[in-house]
Amino acid sequence: MLIGARSVAQGIKLSIGQYNQGNEVIEVFFASALLGIVAGLTAGLFGIGGGLVIVPVLAVLFSEQGFPAELVMVMSVATSLATIIFTSLSSVLAHHRLGSVLWDKVFGLGPGIMIGAAAGAVVADFISADVLRFIFVIFLLYVGVQMAFQLKPKTGEIKQSKGLDFGVAGTIGLMSSILGIGGGTLIVPFLVYCQYSMRNAVAIASACGLPIAVAGSVSYAVLGLNAFQLPEWSLGYIYVPSFLGIVLTSIYTAPIGAKLAHKLPAENLKRYFSLLLFVMAAKLTFY
Repeated sequence: MLIGARSVAQGIKLSIGQYNQGNEVIEVFFASALLGIVAGLTAGLFGIGGGLVIVPVLAVLFSEQGFPAELVMVMSVATSLATIIFTSLSSVLAHHRLGSVLWDKVFGLGPGIMIGAAAGAVVADFISADVLRFIFVIFLLYVGVQMAFQLKPKTGEIKQSKGLDFGVAGTIGLMSSILGIGGGTLIVPFLVYCQYSMRNAVAIASACGLPIAVAGSVSYAVLGLNAFQLPEWSLGYIYVPSFLGIVLTSIYTAPIGAKLAHKLPAENLKRYFSLLLFVMAAKLTFY
């Protein structure tokens, strides 16, 4: 009888644990859906990748859900990159219809970007969570300063070559994969310095975001297959409930943000948004 009571107690405890875990997954899904709304709007409104918002918010969300500390940042970055696959596709199609994408340049940058993005996932998996968090905080501050002071890329007289494109693309792919971003904030200044118009630079950067996201997210998925203490519903380092929540909402709000950019004083809003970036940098530093 004692053994039977123990078995019943263990069964009840297991059922409660599974119920609580199911609730947590649902909570993360809906929180990620709300995050997708904000990320899509800011991406469309300010012309920045959603990863800038997604990564720090997911890091805090995953930490509060009790994910292992050493997995919080790398899973946030990997999940962010996976969502960019879908947001990048819609952005590329929009720019292509407008005839802004110079595909020869995209194909020229593509190989270096994909190799760099795959290498970036390896680097992010190798370095500590604290170092990865520090790198992202520095990037948030960099973009925040740019927005606060309305700093814009300068044109130059750089002589382009296949070797230069490969080296720069590889570096951008590496950093983008480590940061969980589409790379637009890094690619656009380079292209403008190479004397491309801002319109073409943004379109090319949007197209380059797709190979960054694909190569990076696939690498994170494979590298995380044998990782210890992964939460349930993880595909390698990609947390599927958050991925689905963000994608399902951001693909609808990004076009809305783009329309609002033509109606609202976006330049002034960028200064306010920079304050949010500084707050997120502080939160990410001390979470």
